[in-house]
Amino acid sequence: MLRFAEEIMLLLLNDQGGKFVRVPDWSLSYALAGGVLMDLALENRIDTDLEKLVLVSDAPLGDNLLDPTLADIASAQDKRDARFWVERTAAWSDEIRDRALARLVERGILESRDDRFLWVFRSRRYPVVDGKAEREVKLRIMEVLLSDQLPAPRDVVIICLADACGLFRRLLAKNELQAAAPRIDVVRKLDLIGQAMTQAIRDIELSLAMLQQQHSF
Repeated sequence: MLRFAEEIMLLLLNDQGGKFVRVPDWSLSYALAGGVLMDLALENRIDTDLEKLVLVSDAPLGDNLLDPTLADIASAQDKRDARFWVERTAAWSDEIRDRALARLVERGILESRDDRFLWVFRSRRYPVVDGKAEREVKLRIMEVLLSDQLPAPRDVVIICLADACGLFRRLLAKNELQAAAPRIDVVRKLDLIGQAMTQAIRDIELSLAMLQQQHSF
C-alpha cells in the first residue's frame, strides 16, 4: 500500500515530461503534512476532530514517512489541534517529499533519470505492491469525480487533501473544475477526520492570505 505522500507526488507528476505540476510551496507542504497525519489516523495512531488531535498509540510503524511525526506527537507535553500539527509537520515537507520519491523509485513505480521521474509501467496500475497491483491514483480520483460511485476511504482522503491545498486548480481545466465542484463537495463530507484536516489547512491558508494582505499596505 502506498502512503498518501507518495500518491500526492504521483498525482502531481506529468506523465509525459517527467516533471511535476507546479504548485505553490505552501500547497505541497501542507498536502504532504496532511497526508502523513491522515495515514497516522488510518493506522489508528492518532485521532482528531475540529478542536484537538490526540495520540491513540505511540507504537512505531517502521515507516520513515510516518514515524518521525508519530514520535513528535508522542513526545508533546500538551494536546494541540490539527492545525498545529499540520504546520509543524509541514516544516520538514522537503524531507517527506524526497523520501516519498525515493520509495517510489525503490518500488519500481518511477525511474529517476536526468532530473526527471518517469513511469516504469505505462499501464494504469502500479506494479505489485504488498501483494496486489493498485490502480494509479489519477485514474481512481477522476473515476470518483466523474461518477456517483461510493469512493474508497483512501480516495476520499486524497480528494480532501487535494481540494484543501488547491491542487485541483492546477490539475484540472477551469471547466473541468467547475463540473467537478459539486462532487468534490459531496466527497469531502464523507470523512470526519478528513473534514478536520481540511479545515485546519484552510485556516492556515486564510491566515497566510491575511498576513500577505497586511504586508501589501
